[in-house]
Amino acid sequence: MNEINFYSVIIGTELLNGRRVDKHFAFLNSELIKRGWEHKGSFIIADDVNLIENIFNIIKADKNSVMFCFGGIGATPDDFTREIAAKVFTNTILEEHKEAKKRIIEEFKEDAYPFRVNMANLPKDAKLLKNVVNNVAGFYLEDRFFFTPGFPSMSQSMVLEALDKLYPKNSNQKYRKTVTIKTSENNLIPIMQKIPKEIDFSSLPKIIGEERRVVISLAGYDKEAVSKYFELFIDYCIEFKKEYILEDL
Repeated sequence: MNEINFYSVIIGTELLNGRRVDKHFAFLNSELIKRGWEHKGSFIIADDVNLIENIFNIIKADKNSVMFCFGGIGATPDDFTREIAAKVFTNTILEEHKEAKKRIIEEFKEDAYPFRVNMANLPKDAKLLKNVVNNVAGFYLEDRFFFTPGFPSMSQSMVLEALDKLYPKNSNQKYRKTVTIKTSENNLIPIMQKIPKEIDFSSLPKIIGEERRVVISLAGYDKEAVSKYFELFIDYCIEFKKEYILEDL
């Protein structure tokens, strides 16, 4: 893939009603940034079959998507992720994964039955992610759709395993330039309108006392283009005698 769009799907009604606090996004986001990647989108959603399926379909429709999904791969009645993943990503039903079953039986012995062993029912052609806590594997499909438990103690090592193996580093790094300008955001809109869509652009206004400031950031793979449009903001500062602070990157 020429471009990779990373998504996270965090499943858990308990996150939305405040019974638990999400730790998945911050961890994954940090690991992506370390490797030169970035999120395209992140979803925190309830344990709802239709909603999960719809989100999976949205991500599947992006031909450059890579997804990390957290939660819903257990054996309780509210764990829907495995079945929905099979439907959306393989257009099949679940099938028994021999190695996943072996790991469960080795871990739990006779207590693997009648319920835990069901966690070995996975989508067709699923590959396994190691669970360092209890040996109940996570899994992934097509080397781009990853499914992990809702427990950070289990999922975080799976995230590292997946990234280290398949997405260790983005060799095509973005070039970024950032400046803080002591002016109103409104004054800079005519310049903002000139920035082409292939350049990532952000404008973050700040008010310190009665002073207005704007943090302008441009990023892209074409260093010359980023520098060209960034200089438009510097030219503005010089022309209108506005103070500015360049961020040291």
